[in-house]
Amino acid sequence: MAKTAKTAAPASYEAALAELEQWVSAMENGQLPLDQLLHAYQRGADLLTHCREQLQAVEQQVKVLDEGTLKAWEDR
Repeated sequence: MAKTAKTAAPASYEAALAELEQWVSAMENGQLPLDQLLHAYQRGADLLTHCREQLQAVEQQVKVLDEGTLKAWEDR
């Protein structure tokens, strides 16, 4: 979790979630120096946005597959 000038986009939803969990854990445990907390928060916000966008894309695909109607999982 080293600080870099430009951080790459995560390779997948799972990679983004794993990295987000690492940042949250480090912040909660007080493992980051004060100067890195802002970077960690910004990176976490970026990862959260990435995850939300991925989930919305999947939801749209499910709507298309279900002919425009989002169905409850129990109905499948």
